[in-house]
Amino acid sequence: MAVDTAVRDQAEAVLRRLAGDDARLREDQWRAIEALIEGRRVLCVQRTGWGKSAVYFVATALLRARGHGPTVIVSPLLALMRNQVEAAARAGVQARTINSANLDEWDEITAEIADGSVDVLLISPERLNNPDFRDSVLPKLAATTGLLVVDEAHCVSDWGHDFRPDYRRLRTMLAELTPGTPVLATTATANERVTADVAEQLGEALVLRGPLDRESLRLGVISLPSAAHRLGWLADRLDELPGSGIIYTLTIAAAHETAEFLGARGYPVAVYTGQSEDADRRVAERDLLDNKLKALVATSALGMGFDKPDLGFVVHLGAPASPIAYYQQVGRAGRAVASAEVVLLPGSEDEAIWKYFASLAFPPEEQVRRVLDALATSDRPLSTPALEVQVELRRARLELMLKVLDVDGAVRKVRGGWTSTGEPWRYDTERHQRIVAARSAEQQSMRDYAKLTGCRMEFLRRCLDDPAAAPCGRCDRCTGSGLSAEVSAAALDAAYSFLGRPGLQIEPRKLWPTGLAAVGVPLSGRIPADEQAWPGRAVGRLTDLGWGARLRELLAEGTPDTVATPEVLAAVIEVLKAWAHGDDPWPERPRGVVMLASRRRSRLVTSVAEHVSRVGRLPLLGTIDQTGDAAPASVNSAQRVRSLHGSFVVGSEVADALAGLGGPVLLVDDLVDSGWTMALAARELRLAGAAAVLPLALASAS
Repeated sequence: MAVDTAVRDQAEAVLRRLAGDDARLREDQWRAIEALIEGRRVLCVQRTGWGKSAVYFVATALLRARGHGPTVIVSPLLALMRNQVEAAARAGVQARTINSANLDEWDEITAEIADGSVDVLLISPERLNNPDFRDSVLPKLAATTGLLVVDEAHCVSDWGHDFRPDYRRLRTMLAELTPGTPVLATTATANERVTADVAEQLGEALVLRGPLDRESLRLGVISLPSAAHRLGWLADRLDELPGSGIIYTLTIAAAHETAEFLGARGYPVAVYTGQSEDADRRVAERDLLDNKLKALVATSALGMGFDKPDLGFVVHLGAPASPIAYYQQVGRAGRAVASAEVVLLPGSEDEAIWKYFASLAFPPEEQVRRVLDALATSDRPLSTPALEVQVELRRARLELMLKVLDVDGAVRKVRGGWTSTGEPWRYDTERHQRIVAARSAEQQSMRDYAKLTGCRMEFLRRCLDDPAAAPCGRCDRCTGSGLSAEVSAAALDAAYSFLGRPGLQIEPRKLWPTGLAAVGVPLSGRIPADEQAWPGRAVGRLTDLGWGARLRELLAEGTPDTVATPEVLAAVIEVLKAWAHGDDPWPERPRGVVMLASRRRSRLVTSVAEHVSRVGRLPLLGTIDQTGDAAPASVNSAQRVRSLHGSFVVGSEVADALAGLGGPVLLVDDLVDSGWTMALAARELRLAGAAAVLPLALASAS
């Protein structure tokens, strides 16, 4: 039975509290609210700024007034949660959140839920599989939930650009809901395949899909020849961009570099990344909302849900790997302004970064089976660190795999780690291959977008299977004009000078990986101080905007082994000078140089060591050799240490030289990745008599 007119009037009244006196429900907003009040399931695929959050807050107010239980919103990001709590308050709805940043409030919030004073509870998808929450809180919550909201629902689908395995656990919660409990799933970035996948997981659902045009956005692409040109362009043009905005970068290192450069040019900016402290994120969000910043320089950690209606621009310093992800991020701008600038500044490093993130995909079957076998034969739960010693996967990739296996029912997370369920499990090769192919096609679409001759908004809408896609009349291709690509000589010189500064600290390893005894390596706990390396230095990161491109080319697979260029050797000496006389100098000047034997870049490493020896007037003591085949740096720490342990040989000539040296030695290598090569080589040098070891590398991988 349809909901009557009086209820719509109530809904409009709640909306006005939420969005202002002039706000009116769109027809699809009302259709969604009406269906939810009737106890149905709804999937809203609507453009950013359409008002999806208004649907669930208005529905919550109406359902609570009818005596229904609290609304549970599964939300992926802290920034999104904070925005939603504030929006709920405007609608007269009491919202609380349980997340990793408010651990001390969980008991209080749980009590408030029990006594009925909380209207909305926001939780992260990861919380759904926290053993205590899953076993103690979730069953009661599912039984009393009045409305379940799955925000950013494209994360449910592994076809989506931002798949999160924890979202797939919603199937369990859906099954445990009281029959007739309404469910709302919302997203702005789902093509037909993702929409169908999400709708199938919801069950019988009303799908409300609208046109995805954003009338305020003026899309443009400016192709510039170097990172210095891109930073220089930002320095010249940031003041011309309307209001305040977001500058997206592809890496954390690039975010910090960009913010540092723009800050030095007088712009009020802040950094927001996945590694930022929560308190710093809160301050950055608030300062942007209060227009104290010209720009927030962010990674995709700010990708979903951050709500600043008057955001005037979004600039991408580097292209995301997916046009759908790009559409989602640019959707932060122009929600409540007539015109917002959206600019893509693609970079030559983009492809290498895409390749790195693609390497984190679901592992091959052999590695998956090894984990399943280890869990099946263990008489106790195994933690992730304990599993690391048995599989050649880095921590993040191993954890992602375990989450997928958990969702598939093959493993279960419990107190103390992971256990096998004993359920049969099949490796879906075809599906994984199709997903890899889909990701490759998305990357090609981003290449096409950068070189497009037609309408840019129409292109993005077609990537999202929007049947109403049409030329926008606003983008640089439609109008034949856009922002100037010129960069002033002063800004370019400043950018070159900034990016040309070599020097990066290498933090030494201080703790051995967990579980090494299980693979026969007698190392555990803290590395003794007299076996550690001191903090070291590198010329730059492979992901840096400045030295990154040059170092990636120098150290790339297939690059011939040759002596270092004068530019690189000069940079090494600049690093050493700054290390000796800078703000954080070495504790003691080195007395000699040792080089790590390199099978692939022997001439390169030797040329650097010889140059340092000659310019620094330090004796070149020789080489620390390596026997056997080490596991690649791309594996986890435990596997890397297992393969490197006992493989370094300090020859008698080097040992004799160390005995009479009486001070630190520089240990020269080409690349620091996991840091374990330097750690174990330094340990052998310390055991052989070195007073201290100062690592020096051309590049750091992170």
